[in-house]
Amino acid sequence: MKDQLNYLAGRVSAGLMSRREFMGRAAALGLTAAAANTLLSTRVMADGPKKGGTIRMGVQGGSTTDSLDPALAANQTPLLVGRMWGEPLVELADGGGVQGKVAESFEGSADAATWRFKIRNGITFSNGQSVTAEDAAKSLLRHSNEDAKSGALGIMRGVKEVTTDGDTVVVQLNGPNADLPYLMADYHLLIQPGGGMDDPTAAIGTGPYILKEVDMGVRFIAEKNPNYWDADIGHANEIEIIVINDNTARVAALQSGQVNIIDRVPPRTAGLVNRAPSIDVRTTSGPGHYVFIAHVNTAPFDNQDVMMALKYGINRQEMVDKILHGYGSIGNDTPISAAYPYYTEFEQRDYDPDKAAHHWKKSGHDQPILLRTSENSFPGAPDAAALFQQSCQAAGIPMEIKREPNDGYWSEVWNAKPFCTSYWGGRPTQDQMFTTAYLSTADWNDTRFNSARFDELLVAARAELDDAKRTAMYAEMGGILRDTGGLICPMFNDFIDATTDRVAGWVDGAAGFALMNSYAPLKMWVA
Repeated sequence: MKDQLNYLAGRVSAGLMSRREFMGRAAALGLTAAAANTLLSTRVMADGPKKGGTIRMGVQGGSTTDSLDPALAANQTPLLVGRMWGEPLVELADGGGVQGKVAESFEGSADAATWRFKIRNGITFSNGQSVTAEDAAKSLLRHSNEDAKSGALGIMRGVKEVTTDGDTVVVQLNGPNADLPYLMADYHLLIQPGGGMDDPTAAIGTGPYILKEVDMGVRFIAEKNPNYWDADIGHANEIEIIVINDNTARVAALQSGQVNIIDRVPPRTAGLVNRAPSIDVRTTSGPGHYVFIAHVNTAPFDNQDVMMALKYGINRQEMVDKILHGYGSIGNDTPISAAYPYYTEFEQRDYDPDKAAHHWKKSGHDQPILLRTSENSFPGAPDAAALFQQSCQAAGIPMEIKREPNDGYWSEVWNAKPFCTSYWGGRPTQDQMFTTAYLSTADWNDTRFNSARFDELLVAARAELDDAKRTAMYAEMGGILRDTGGLICPMFNDFIDATTDRVAGWVDGAAGFALMNSYAPLKMWVA
């Protein structure tokens, strides 16, 4: 039977038999579905990548207000598009740590205050122009310009100077930071000709694909870059990304074969979707979190009793049960989960309508709280908002919900309106998460959090090489944020993606983020 099963798996790998037919034949031979899946996946991976064909993806989050400027990437769609045409100096490695991309190697000084990134020899942009250290240095410097409105601005504020030394980019920091290579993997920091100073939306980079068609918020088509430097990535001749913000429509597109990969499978239907013999639901635990964010510099959220009323007025366990359906874990009003290396557990803040009512009365505020939401912020966000409204009602806190259009949510509502549903995919390190979203001067400080002590600790922790002391610093920062910030974090979500049997090469848990750290279409191949 073993020889027969291997023969059948080989036919699937060669494209001579469908996965559905293989599963049926394997069942007839007495093999369980789980064992058959394992056998088939092992054989396909062993046979290695195939070149050619088209991979089509259905993704959530894109809108007509998105931009090809990597500095402005604020959701999954522009992140994926940026992965196709561009690359940062370094990237997260699947097994942990950091690996070279545009930079072939890097090293830090003994005090971690100076870092050197050697540019890969012979690498070119998609327009044929050779990549220089000057291009890389200017790319970093553009993101330190306030006018660029970059999501990496908080990171670059920690950089004192960027210079070049032959084929090497030298990054001099304001102070030591052992995590600097992780920060340079930020998806905004793509290397562009001349730093993208002339036209940051030109989509010219060192990535494995070249954009051929762009219909913002609708569809993107990219063709293989024939001069791409890495033979281990970019197997398909063409990648098509289709924006499908409606959850039902996105799943239907996968089930019908219109697309081969989708992100954000709704948790409530993930189990049902996974039953189809031609579809695999892929789950990855990580630092992603579904949240409610309030601007703590704007009334009434500048009133700490209002914020504590809301934090005690949310039923986190109910949201995990009814929104995540088992695909995630409970949150505690901090963006740091157990996925982070210096994680410290706080006493769980539970739903307490009596405490919520106490703080609400103490605040002196008696007008309804307006919460804005959209399915585009996270799967099930409107339902989560309704649950929040109900749990607050039990504490005597009036809340009104305004459902905003999906299109333009990330430009018109998030980081613009004072209270809304939102989503963070998380970052590889505490420093990057805190620097991007909670440093007082960060452009993406979407809660307008401002704490001098927090900022002081953030800088100090970067230079602390003693793990125990660094853990204690991050714990204090987490406590400050949890108790005085505008983040209400009820849950940490698993990333739930799905693929059909028309593509192969998925790697579970790759770098701990969705869609194999958004490299799925680049690292997978047409089966």
